Amino acid sequence: MFADPSDVPTDLYLGGKWVAAQDNGRFDVLDPSNGAVLATVADGTPADAIAAVDAAEAAAESWAATSPRERSEVLRRAFELMTLHAEDLARLVTLENGKALPDARGEVAYAAEFFRWYAEEAVRAHGSIVTAPSGANKILVLEQPVGICVLVTPWNFPAAMATRKIGPALAAGCTVVLKPASDTPLTALAMAAILQDAGVPGGVVNVLPARRSGAVVSAMLHDPRVRKLSFTGSTEVGRILLKEAADQVVNCSMELGGNAPFLVFADADLDAAVDAAMIAKMRNGGEACTAANRFFVEDSVAEEFGRLLVERMAALRVGPGIDQATQVGPMVNLDAVEKIHDLVTGAVKAGARLALGGNRPDRPGFFYEPTVLVDVPTDAPILREEIFGPVAPLVTFRDEDEAVRMANDTEYGLVSYAFTGDLARGLRLSERLDSGMVGLNRGLVSDPAAPFGGTKQSGIGREGGHDGMLDYLESKYVAVQW
Repeated sequence: MFADPSDVPTDLYLGGKWVAAQDNGRFDVLDPSNGAVLATVADGTPADAIAAVDAAEAAAESWAATSPRERSEVLRRAFELMTLHAEDLARLVTLENGKALPDARGEVAYAAEFFRWYAEEAVRAHGSIVTAPSGANKILVLEQPVGICVLVTPWNFPAAMATRKIGPALAAGCTVVLKPASDTPLTALAMAAILQDAGVPGGVVNVLPARRSGAVVSAMLHDPRVRKLSFTGSTEVGRILLKEAADQVVNCSMELGGNAPFLVFADADLDAAVDAAMIAKMRNGGEACTAANRFFVEDSVAEEFGRLLVERMAALRVGPGIDQATQVGPMVNLDAVEKIHDLVTGAVKAGARLALGGNRPDRPGFFYEPTVLVDVPTDAPILREEIFGPVAPLVTFRDEDEAVRMANDTEYGLVSYAFTGDLARGLRLSERLDSGMVGLNRGLVSDPAAPFGGTKQSGIGREGGHDGMLDYLESKYVAVQW
């Protein structure tokens, strides 16, 4: 179905139809492994954005009125279609995003699970009824769809970030406009085709690729019909969108940046910790908000942990993501590579030592070598910024209090990882670490059935689990007597 980018519709998807942008503009989508043009996609305008909201409004009342079971069955069919076409979708993700094919397969399976999970949750939007404490009346609480939703997704997980938002929105009875990242719009357009085949009525899901992201999203946020914004991306952009959303007091869910600490204590199983580090750091080539960004290792085992990590990182095969043998594909674009290299060179200038990598391979495409930095000073800029690449900086600590202090010393609070053989310490750390999620002796936290989200400047709200659907519902209180 999507074995080649040429199989994917490349116009805007509005009101159940494929249409050109109003000014007929288009933009190129590149293959990060070589810089070649994969496809040319319609470039939505602010006027197209309002047309998308028109389409969502036209479908809103009838979709909200469908039975929970009907919405459930549509999402279940979408899951089945994604599963049926999983290999084609994985190849498409790899071609436009660059990630290694095994990572893309994992993403598509994960993405499909959001449709299955919310197919099950669609019938569980429970309200409540209780007697008021005074006994004078009943307190009836209804859960109703929040309304038209604008969904803005990033390039690093183009399938999963779309389904993680579309699934609960549709389960709750909302209609949506999806604005995918301009680096990776093809996966979102393929998802539109799948949802159409699954029986989603026209206008319930609209997909609006656009290079003019700021203007397009702003136009929708200033339309009073839009009642919800769900954004996944950088904290910097999230701050801007929160300010824009304030003009119409739009309900916001924000999944923003991360700076995940990875703590390794001397009593940890080091082999297991390194196995987990390879997942937490190198999943998606490090281009993930959940990626381990700062490795804090107890000083007595730091040298051994560093040796094991270098050994594993050095064995990774770098190449085009579409090649079956590749384990680390290219970064998404040249800007990403340059930022990574600037952070690495800055750390070295600050006193860190390169134990592995630190260079851009001499080949076409947007590649960066797997890199390990040791003896990293605690004031190095690389410990303050999200790396979003295959780079692991190692810092030593002396005791638990110092480890927690350094781990929490960031404006971000998405996820933390901790490895210890002491269960009491592990649970204590889980409470002390200031993040919305903790991987305790585990390098992967993402799960469609779990509430995903952060504290501090890593976001607002939760995606996944039952909490994820609640973000698309509003509680209506009815005071009633009988």
